[in-house]
This record gives sequence, structure tokens and C-alpha cells, in this order.
Amino acid sequence: MTKIVFMGTPDFSVPVLEGLIKNYDVIGVVTQPDKEVGRKQEIEFSPIKKIALANSIKVLQPNKIRVDYQEVLDLNPDMIVTCAYGQIIPTEILDYPKYGCINVHASLLPKYRGGAPIHRAIINGEKETGITIMYMDAGMDSGDIIEQSKITITDDMYLEELHDKLSEMGRDLLLETIPKILEGTNKRIKQNEEEVTFAKIIKREDELIEFDDTTVNVYNKIRGLSPFPCSYSVLDGKIVKIYKAEKSSNESKTAPGEIILCDKKGIHVKTKDGAIIIKELKMEGKKKMDVLSFLNGIDKNSLIGKKFNKE
Repeated sequence: MTKIVFMGTPDFSVPVLEGLIKNYDVIGVVTQPDKEVGRKQEIEFSPIKKIALANSIKVLQPNKIRVDYQEVLDLNPDMIVTCAYGQIIPTEILDYPKYGCINVHASLLPKYRGGAPIHRAIINGEKETGITIMYMDAGMDSGDIIEQSKITITDDMYLEELHDKLSEMGRDLLLETIPKILEGTNKRIKQNEEEVTFAKIIKREDELIEFDDTTVNVYNKIRGLSPFPCSYSVLDGKIVKIYKAEKSSNESKTAPGEIILCDKKGIHVKTKDGAIIIKELKMEGKKKMDVLSFLNGIDKNSLIGKKFNKE
């Protein structure tokens, strides 16, 4: 049976690894080092490490794979599969396996190379995205394309839903593609460098809602960051995370960011050309809740006229 080393870290990679375990001989898993989380700084394993340990698979966690790669080569894999690993793979590994290093990437390359393709696709208002199975090279997501599969991004689709759908698509497309690679019948298509776009990692400043932007752009940012890391604004000096919202064509002449109405639909906030109705939020120091539960505990009229600020 084909011996495979899998390299990945987050939840997105889990269905891919589980699919490989059921169909191939996964002889090792490479994942990011354990992290200390929470107030108590307790050690937390990556989702991929948990799956590997549950299946008695050898786990490697180099701090810098570009330097500390020999243990991977010592496993003598026929193929290496990566999916959201989180580090640049050195040429010593890329050139080693008989059947190459294969990557599962959550975009339709050459669009959205980089670490946040799912977030960026929704934020930018894309109508479709997908999965690319590709050969890895020394660049970032720049290798030859083997197979692709598309999915429609509906107007009501949030990050969590698209993330989960693409994760399963990645598993399915990979399992369909590997036999062709082993047989030598797979496609190998060069990426068009003129069509390249990038999906940079989400930073704190990217999470801030700019209510003086268009309704569509604000809505897309909320969808593209929910539930993690989540968009936010500031009200009465406290951070408000916004998880769900809907668009409104409210023609109020108030300033962007101002609360213009609180009703059964939610909290209506003015944008550049309309309004956003906040449906689910988390106030600083409190739990996430739907807006109706939040409004039940306060005087709704006291919110009207208040303004969300950038900081």
C-alpha cells in the first residue's frame, strides 16, 4: 500500500487526514508545535495531532521544518500530502517522494494563494470558490494544478459553513485524484501568473468594521469572519463582536455607524448607503447571544442615536 506522510494543523485538515487513513498507509503526521492556551496556559494539541494519536500514527512537530526535516525523510514516504500545515516546505522534502508532494488548497488557483483563501473569498464578495489539488513547489501555492472542484458562495453563506463544505470537498477531491497520480494519468496544468491574487492572513486591523463603507462590503466582512476571528466595532468604549447580520436599504440620513432602530429584526446600524441589521453579537465581558436576548435586558431606546466607533 502507498505510504503517505500527512502535513497539516487546523480543523480544516481533519477530514482530509481521516480520508487518507481509511484508504492508505499513513505512516506519519507532521503538524505545528503544541500551543499554550487560556489563562492557565495549558498545552493544547492541534486537531491533526489528536487524530494521529487516536490512530497510533507517528507525530512530528518541528519548530522550523526548513531546518529540521530529516525525520520526515527517514519515514521514506511514497507521497506527502499537505493541507493547511502552516510552514514553508523545504526543497529537500519537496524533491523526495516518488509521487511528489501534493497540496490541498481552499481556492480556485491561481486566485487566492496564501493563508486565508476562504475568509478573503467571502469578504471580497466572490460568487464561487473551490478546492485545488496541486503539486507543491518552492513558491507559495504556485505549483502545477492537478484537479479542481467548484462551489457556489451564496449570499447568506458564512465562513463556518463554507469552511466545512470545502474541507469535505478537499477530502473527496483528493481521494479521487490520488489514484490518477499513482497511475501517472493525472493532469498537470501550469498556473497563469497573470491571474494570480493573494489571500493574506487576517490581521487585527482587518477585523474592524468600517460602517462608512457600503452595506454590501460591511455584510461580506461580517460573513467572512464569522465565527473566527470575528469582526468587531466599539460601542460606549467596549468591543462588540458581530457574528450575524443582514442587509437593509434603510435611507436614514444619519451618520454611518449610528444606531437608527432597534426592533424584532435586530439593531439597525447606518452604513454609507443603507444599513446593517445586527442579529447576533458578543459584548465585551459577556457571552455571545442573539440580539433579541441582548435587547431584552436593556432599554432599546437608549441605544438609538449611539454610534459605533472604530476604536
